[in-house]
Amino acid sequence: MFRIRFHGRGGQGMKTASRILGTAFFLAGYEVQDAPRYGAERRGAPIFAYVRADKNKINERGIIVHPDLLVVADDSLVPVPAAGVLQGILDNTVILINSHENGDTWRHRLNIKSPIVILPETEETEDRAELRYIGATCAGAAASLLGVISKDKLSKAIQEELGCLGKAVVAKNTANALAAFRYMEIHAAIKVPEGHAISAHNYTRPQWIDIPFEDARISAPIIHGALTSIEVNTGVWRTMRPIIDYGLCKGCWWVCSTFCPDSAINVKENRPEVDYDHCKGCLVCVAQCPAHAIAAIPETQAIEAEKASHGASL
Repeated sequence: MFRIRFHGRGGQGMKTASRILGTAFFLAGYEVQDAPRYGAERRGAPIFAYVRADKNKINERGIIVHPDLLVVADDSLVPVPAAGVLQGILDNTVILINSHENGDTWRHRLNIKSPIVILPETEETEDRAELRYIGATCAGAAASLLGVISKDKLSKAIQEELGCLGKAVVAKNTANALAAFRYMEIHAAIKVPEGHAISAHNYTRPQWIDIPFEDARISAPIIHGALTSIEVNTGVWRTMRPIIDYGLCKGCWWVCSTFCPDSAINVKENRPEVDYDHCKGCLVCVAQCPAHAIAAIPETQAIEAEKASHGASL
């Protein structure tokens, strides 16, 4: 059985990638499962999708813990613990990363034995969630590495999944997917292992622990304690950072602070301040600010500016 896991950000098309690859597998005569897994359903947040494919009936269910092929559409997710990119990888798991860095750099960073293949990024974009057509591109590269899906089946799968979006969209996605498919042919020596099915014959029931019944106020799944969300640093999801220009700010603090869905804008003496530990980069404040005093810059650019400022102050 082939087990493939796609990692990316909301808006990059990982659900689309899994559907294209799953349909291509089906057209090639395989039994297939494909499904996305969301955390916070918002643009830029880490998500993953997975595909199982086998010539026999698939009895496994749930997320893929140990993938045979791991596809990373956005390399900025690799160091984010909440994304779980490297969770469950084995020494023979093939890792495909869409990145400007080369394979040697990633092998040095990760210090793992797994084969690493690089899908070179073809374009730079300020907002990582705007990587266009990357879903189909990753599906094409994955299909090539798997070695059991033809280009014709891949093209037909894209037509079936994206045909409702129009001929131009299908043509562009097909071109990108086939280009990635051909590029991966230089890595023909790397074989994605077909993992063994997990047998249920030797299954043993877990050792259950009896927990005494407690009052609902104690054990019910409701959070009664205040200020608990502050412990979750959701700012690591951000790809674009809102920056307030106080020269343009009119002090109409109620607009940005009210519209912020995460209450990440605090106001002190009519001066709004962004809590970057919990700002997820939805940019609602940028759209709502009547004075256009809030602009958005790439998170990477903001981090570099902070480093330069810190260095200058030393």
